[in-house]
Amino acid sequence: MKIGVPKEIKNNESRVGLTPAGVYELTRNGHVVFVQTNAGIHSGYEDVEYEKVGALILSTIDDVYQAAEMIVKVKEPIEEEYDLIKENQIVFTYFHFASSDKLTQAMLDSKSICIAYETVECKKGKLPLLTPMSEVAGRMAIQQGARYLEKPVKGKGVLLGGVPGVQPGKVLVLGAGVVGVQAAKMAAGLGAMVTIMDINLDRLRYVNDVMPNHVVTEFSNTYNIRKHIKTHDLIIGGVLIPGGKAPKLITRDMLSEMHPGTVLVDVAVDQGGCFETTHATTHEDPVYIIDDVVHYCVANMPGAVPHTSTKALTNVTLPYVLQIANNGWEKACQLDPGLNKGLNIVRGEIVYEGLV
Repeated sequence: MKIGVPKEIKNNESRVGLTPAGVYELTRNGHVVFVQTNAGIHSGYEDVEYEKVGALILSTIDDVYQAAEMIVKVKEPIEEEYDLIKENQIVFTYFHFASSDKLTQAMLDSKSICIAYETVECKKGKLPLLTPMSEVAGRMAIQQGARYLEKPVKGKGVLLGGVPGVQPGKVLVLGAGVVGVQAAKMAAGLGAMVTIMDINLDRLRYVNDVMPNHVVTEFSNTYNIRKHIKTHDLIIGGVLIPGGKAPKLITRDMLSEMHPGTVLVDVAVDQGGCFETTHATTHEDPVYIIDDVVHYCVANMPGAVPHTSTKALTNVTLPYVLQIANNGWEKACQLDPGLNKGLNIVRGEIVYEGLV
């Protein structure tokens, strides 16, 4: 199969769809890989490294899309790419269709085969291609939240870990999935007091077992959320409904109950966000303020640490890329029901239940 790896063109997206190690596995299996010039440069991979493992370097994104039967990338195609996608071309990437009607319609019009990383499942029903980026985003949420709590960027002026004689900051984490657990782990490591909430008691039991004593769990409901937002300094939104829009757990009217300078980090922004006041931002312009509450809603957080993120992503996507390349998408999806769950749009038709 002819596989194309274009350079990501979303704002400050520095990851790349495949590492040279991933390309090597494909070429030694008899596939042809086209990599756009400098596609991997910001992840630490130069063109010569791709050439050494058999990739063919093409100068433009147009050339890559034109040559490839399957496109392997990181983020959803943006408007400049819509017309490049061909009928029957496989596009394997994060799509997050639930957050963009425009993208959904564009992919329907293209009559391509859209396989979304975020809805591929493993045998245990987990989301293996979402997990590593959720791990990165969960950890980054605390890094960024701690930064924007600083007074020069309009935060409360709170140091999360505190100092002797001064209480540490308080972090509220909504969702005890991968994002939430990683965020809680990082916040706890800094010495913050952490409350993590979920509606799944099994997840709360897990968190209670593995986290230190200054991480406490509480069942998630509107009453409890309203109670905690009044006293917490940093609030992390990490709720996921696979393939669907995130629920709005914090509404506009709740902002008035928070102290000025409270920071909200919405990791669920790719799925529409779990705060009513969420709208997607970029690494270039990451925050905005509503009612004196700082919102950080960057839609591609792991793109800021591309060397780590690209390696972590290729580790999990490559086996699926090989399945598709070796067998064709139809047979690969028949052989692997979990990969079949990744099919979102096929030749102009929505085939994933969460999008209907």
